[in-house]
Amino acid sequence: MNPKILLVDDSSTTLLMEQMLFDRYTKYNLVTARDGQEAIQKALAEEPDLILMDVVMPKMDGFDACREMRKLEKLRRVPIILVTSRGEPANVEIGFASGCNDYLTKPINGRELLEMVNAYLEAEKAE
Repeated sequence: MNPKILLVDDSSTTLLMEQMLFDRYTKYNLVTARDGQEAIQKALAEEPDLILMDVVMPKMDGFDACREMRKLEKLRRVPIILVTSRGEPANVEIGFASGCNDYLTKPINGRELLEMVNAYLEAEKAE
């Protein structure tokens, strides 16, 4: 069965770009959410193998969603990559403190994103 990725972003454009990238170069199953609260609900229901999540979103930002996911047994080990325009060192530090596994800044480099995602999913498969 192909790995499942949860894409979380309030920007339709970003979600569409990520979906096109993964559809073109991978066989991953994709699920989307538009904010942190929906991300937690979808992650619990869909059990993704990896989560790509924006930071700046309505209702609940990516930092808070990441913290909440790490409290839940079912989501504690799912790799979370924060993908955001907030690349300042303080935000990167907050991201890792919230429990993310990695941090990518926008604009997204497609090759870098694919390599990072593939590395996490390969490591997970090897466990």
